[in-house]
Amino acid sequence: MNDVIYTILNHRSIRHFEDKPLSNEQIKSIVSCAQAASTSSFIQAYSIIGIKDVEKKKKLAELAGNQEYVFKNGHFFIFCADLHRHRFIGENKGENISQSIESTEKFMVALIDAALAAQNAAIAAESMGLGICYIGGIRNNLEEVKALLKTPEHVIPLFGLAVGYPEKRTDQKPRLPFEHIYHEDEYEQDKAVYASQLEEYDEVISSYYTKRSDGKRTDRWTEQITNMLNKPTRMYMKEFIEKNKMNLK
Repeated sequence: MNDVIYTILNHRSIRHFEDKPLSNEQIKSIVSCAQAASTSSFIQAYSIIGIKDVEKKKKLAELAGNQEYVFKNGHFFIFCADLHRHRFIGENKGENISQSIESTEKFMVALIDAALAAQNAAIAAESMGLGICYIGGIRNNLEEVKALLKTPEHVIPLFGLAVGYPEKRTDQKPRLPFEHIYHEDEYEQDKAVYASQLEEYDEVISSYYTKRSDGKRTDRWTEQITNMLNKPTRMYMKEFIEKNKMNLK
């Protein structure tokens, strides 16, 4: 097993960081690695906003659901789907490219580009001995987040990435069975096989939580997911995206 594979397979979310900021060199290395990610048709439809301002970090932590590690970390990155620069290019060239950049396809390209860049950044940070935690909570209050970050139309803050020196590491959460994730030649639709794989995983997750909590928690994954999805969240998202002139057609 080489070092890259070891780093990837050793991933776990870190939510407790030392009070030690990343150096400018570390930040640049992480962002450069993000930029090295694949990008659809070389469109590079994302931007990264690094947050150093203490008050802004505190406000973002509050907007993300009072998650302390949004504030207490080595550096906080926000990954954005960004077609603003492409609109700017079109205007500069005297071309109307609105139909293209406001399409569902280009919206999906921007989402995928940002996610690929972020995962490169995460692996780079972990390879440096740092810990990371993705923060989807910034989408709880996107209007306020956009105002705080002063992002223009055609830019959507998607998620944050808290990076820093781990204060403590938790056990790694077991993932779904390989056979449940990987389908060969066609999608597996045998309900008996599907149910068996999920039952196996439920037992693994229940054991994980039981051990981690000294028996106080015995969640099964399918119950956890059902309970979560029974409570719709961020239902304003379609309206917000359309208001910011992305994904209109």
